[in-house]
Amino acid sequence: MAILNEHFDKLPGQYLFPEIARRVASRLEANPDLATRLIRAGIGDVTEPIPAACAAAIRQAADELSHRDTFRGYGPAVGHPFVREAIAAGEYQELGVEPDEIFLSDGSKGDAGHALEIFAPGNRIAVADPVYPVYVDTNVLAGRTGPIGADGIFDGILPIRANEANDFLPEPPDAPIDLVYLCFPNNPTGAMIDRPGLASWVAWALERDAIILYDAAYADFVADPSLPKSIYEFDGAQRCAMEFRSLSKSAGFTGVRCGWTVVPRELEGRLPSGERRPVHPMWSRRWATRSNGVSWPVQRAAAAAYSPEGRAQVRELVELYRSNAERLREGVAAAGLRVWGGLHAPYVWVGCPNGLGSWAFFDLLLDQLAVVTTPGCGFGPGGEGYVRISGFNSRERVEEIVQRLETLQVPA
Repeated sequence: MAILNEHFDKLPGQYLFPEIARRVASRLEANPDLATRLIRAGIGDVTEPIPAACAAAIRQAADELSHRDTFRGYGPAVGHPFVREAIAAGEYQELGVEPDEIFLSDGSKGDAGHALEIFAPGNRIAVADPVYPVYVDTNVLAGRTGPIGADGIFDGILPIRANEANDFLPEPPDAPIDLVYLCFPNNPTGAMIDRPGLASWVAWALERDAIILYDAAYADFVADPSLPKSIYEFDGAQRCAMEFRSLSKSAGFTGVRCGWTVVPRELEGRLPSGERRPVHPMWSRRWATRSNGVSWPVQRAAAAAYSPEGRAQVRELVELYRSNAERLREGVAAAGLRVWGGLHAPYVWVGCPNGLGSWAFFDLLLDQLAVVTTPGCGFGPGGEGYVRISGFNSRERVEEIVQRLETLQVPA
């Protein structure tokens, strides 16, 4: 009989978002009329159509595939050069990132887990707490952790506290660490690190010979030009960081699926023997083994997002969602609740009132306001006592959430 991966049993219950869906479904079953009032502001899925330039590119690509003289089959596993060149010019023009250091994928979520394939077991791993669950769960499933403790922390992963005391900005640890996951603008808290803060992380990684796995999926939501959008804005980062990026939230590609990872040629790790090796050829080999690349229509759409028309349409989408989050921040504060984020990120992070736990406040908002949020405890023990509200919605629904918040009644 085939032996199954026992590490699945380490994960507590369901993945966060299926559990949210289960709770909402149970409410709808008990009260079908709730469906007409329900506003989903939990999972960070977009609601608006993809940019017209991208849609046109998909249609053109589909037409190309229907004719022998323009048909496309297998392409480079790492992405066609014209897409990588468009991303390099659009995102890294002055940062020294070359097109061949950009690897196309179906999104940054997958890449965060795929990265583990090029790093040996036994690496000492750190994550912020609270944190996007994928960073932790993929390490658990790969057998890189021990069991979860009573404190909600997996043995083998160092949690770096991000809390109200440090404005939800984790600081470099003193403990010996080999790999650390960072995400800015942050999911789930919406916190945004400043230049000195991120520079300190780069300096720390260079000093410790550590590698930063930097998730910048929400970089387009940074509204202040003094704040960093890429870790490669800092000297030395190309020697200590991989960067994950995505078109999911900026260009509305959650259902289209396209992102990329930057792996600089200067980035190195060590073999168990102590020999230093560049990471770039290993990542390239990994993709050649595992993938035949992103589909032709999607790559055409990705390149179109960097056309003059596409860039303007992407900016319009980003501004809608960013301003939605800012409006939610205002509404939450007006309701007398503690709130963070919502300025350079599409999320607001809300403190639960009167000692309520995350799931209890989730239930209260669902039952009283018919608004679906995300309980902070799903992002790690440091998220207990908070909920996340997403700005990915129409402006009309966001305004409706703000109005409903005015009627919120919290038990004493």
